[in-house]
Amino acid sequence: MKAIILAAGQGTRLRPVTLTMPKPLVPVANRPLIAYAITLLKRAGLTEIGIIVNSLESSITRALGDGEKLGVKLSYIVQEEQRGLAHAIGLAQDFVGDEPFSVFLGDNIFQDQMETLLREFPDSDAEAAIALGEVKDPTRFGIAEIKQGNVVRVVEKPKDPPSNLAICGVYLFRKSIFDAIGRIKPSWRNEYEITDAIQELIVDKRKIHAYTLQGWWIDAGKPGAIIDANHLVLGDMAYTPPPEGDHITGDSAVSHRVILGENTRIVDSVVRGPVIIGDNVTIRGSYVGPYTAIGDGVTIENSEVEASIIMRECVLRDVPGRIDSSLIADNSEVVASNRQTPSAHRLVLAENSYVQF
Repeated sequence: MKAIILAAGQGTRLRPVTLTMPKPLVPVANRPLIAYAITLLKRAGLTEIGIIVNSLESSITRALGDGEKLGVKLSYIVQEEQRGLAHAIGLAQDFVGDEPFSVFLGDNIFQDQMETLLREFPDSDAEAAIALGEVKDPTRFGIAEIKQGNVVRVVEKPKDPPSNLAICGVYLFRKSIFDAIGRIKPSWRNEYEITDAIQELIVDKRKIHAYTLQGWWIDAGKPGAIIDANHLVLGDMAYTPPPEGDHITGDSAVSHRVILGENTRIVDSVVRGPVIIGDNVTIRGSYVGPYTAIGDGVTIENSEVEASIIMRECVLRDVPGRIDSSLIADNSEVVASNRQTPSAHRLVLAENSYVQF
């Protein structure tokens, strides 16, 4: 069985970060979002993966290459115009051929690895399968109506939800889905919706298996959700003893569940896990609190940060107060002004930025 990962979207909900970085490459616990889907698929034995991108010049293709370093074989399929999930899946018909296949959205992370679902689908009597997750407010999601373990109806953002089980971005199909896609029309937002194609299978009296996820899952499409995903992934980090060595110097205290990269130095600082820190990082006279991920080449001096993602080559220096629940993209600098002037803030921000003081 082959797999498809959808990664052609523009990531508008994550701007300004995605103005220079595709959403699937945004790091969670120092790994790109898309790497979580690839690892999950590989674990279930799916190593031939097609990634839907908006251009072969995408930085996704440069970052992942042919997949050899990840232990999989990657192919790339271009969706030049984003016209919905069903349209993107339809473009993969030549890649998957007549085989059953799985589809993952590239910005979701799951605690449940779904290995049984993925391994057993090809030999099952189901024409399709959908992973579903329980949600508190089903009026905000595409919801599945279930009878005897099968999906009998899918409803988009229902006013009167038939269940609290949301469609969460994992699908398994057979080749019949392509015929169903060919029969649907664009929705009110001028997109070909995969829920409409699934409903076509239901009308055809095809069996659609419902799989309910165990544990947490995150649609990491917004900054807050990225921070939440980072928190959950780090929260699942296995116990490791406090790191030791001559790279931890001065009056420093580093707790358990702290992962330090190569050539990283902790000087006169406190680091409390769970925390993951990349290579060539310097932390001096600072505090790094739980649920923080720090990328390669970062410098933090005389500052405090907690529950945040600090990407590669950033500098935090002499920052007053604590940086909390923040997402700071590559090569950013956050520094204090030494000028003795009336209180003021000097900002250089990308489009659609949000600042809270």
